Amino acid sequence: MADSPTKPPREGSLDAPFRHPIEWRDEAYYDLEAIEKEMERVFDICHGCRRCFNLCDSFPKLFDMVDEGPTGELDGVPKEDYAKVAEACTLCDMCFLTKCPYVPPHEFNLDFPHLILRYRAAKRRAEGGDFVREQLGRTDRNGKLAKPLAGLANWATARENTPLRKLMEAIAGIDAEAELPKYYSKTAEDRLAVPIAPDPAGPAAGKRKVALYATCFVDYNAPDTATAAAKVLARQGVEARLVYPECCGMPQLEAGDLADVAGKAERVARAFAPYIDDGYEVVALTASCGLMMKFEWPLILPENEAVKKLAAATRDICEYVVDIARNEGLAEGLQPVPGGVTVHHACHARAQNMGAKSAEMLRLIPDTKVELVERCSGHGGTFGVMKETRPMAVKVGKPAARQVAQKGSETLCSDCPLACKHLGQLLSAETPDAVQPKQAHPIEIFARAYGVL
Repeated sequence: MADSPTKPPREGSLDAPFRHPIEWRDEAYYDLEAIEKEMERVFDICHGCRRCFNLCDSFPKLFDMVDEGPTGELDGVPKEDYAKVAEACTLCDMCFLTKCPYVPPHEFNLDFPHLILRYRAAKRRAEGGDFVREQLGRTDRNGKLAKPLAGLANWATARENTPLRKLMEAIAGIDAEAELPKYYSKTAEDRLAVPIAPDPAGPAAGKRKVALYATCFVDYNAPDTATAAAKVLARQGVEARLVYPECCGMPQLEAGDLADVAGKAERVARAFAPYIDDGYEVVALTASCGLMMKFEWPLILPENEAVKKLAAATRDICEYVVDIARNEGLAEGLQPVPGGVTVHHACHARAQNMGAKSAEMLRLIPDTKVELVERCSGHGGTFGVMKETRPMAVKVGKPAARQVAQKGSETLCSDCPLACKHLGQLLSAETPDAVQPKQAHPIEIFARAYGVL
């Protein structure tokens, strides 16, 4: 019997893409020489393709270095300059999800963001982490320290406090022009220590119960988001409890500290396991944390059953409300939002491959214009606040801010609260004479349409 013909390679993303587990416990993972060799292979493919030229600044930097080099090819770029490409990456995953035709199962087997993650992890092990960025990333510690001194902390970090912000810039490298998150003395955990009773007449009464993952940002910096989510769910008859064991580890992922991320994943999954076993669904209140729980944690701890169970049970808050609308229907009482809403579809929401659920949810509000902007805000966590990288965050975010300005809505929202803040600041700079839109999380807008916030 003749051998079967070899299956020819297939061009483009014709099969469902997948990602490999992250082998962070293997010593070979941190071999810088091997990593630079893989970067050379991947960068050369990227140079020949260039479909990602209009995403983050990593690709323009790479292509400019190639074009301006002595050979016009990647061999003219010194390997020490690969760090410039890595620094510009915000791990948004847009190249993997929306642009790259060579992701697995393609034989080229490209995963640009996870290659950059590996590079950062190896550099961190070899040289140590960036002290200031790693301190900023200790969100739980920072939130707990700021809580009893919230007013003072907010005064000290306000952009208008020029002397202190200039001092912070000189000492810590935190850009004096970057808007920093505010702190609250009464956190989301404080506000929802007693759960809001579900409406027994709600369409989902007796059918659903939810464990709300507050996230560090919502708990310490945006507690209204948690209150809004709890009140909207209560209106639908959903029993909701706020659960916040600790941060999801996104700041540590960006820094390449994968052991720390793994520890957080194990502890958070363990804390949610009893709720899941008792029939609770898990709802994340920010897109970055939902992405971590659904997709990154299972790749970091692929053998951990509690992590798998949590990933399968987790939904984004807007995704969850849309699911209620489809299956049980929504409680009556939504009122139009005057002036319309522009929704920025954040990269970490897009990377969840669930569709623009925030816009879909807001379109359930009657007689309300909802516009959508699907372009990177450029913020990227500490990337958007450090003096060294903020110019790139501004450069990447300006086109999105211009699109928001063109929509002319009275309200701006994003699945990512930091992206919303960053875009709002860019809008003020780009259109200083225009009336600036109000900023909110999509679920806060939905709660106000119900008149419950």
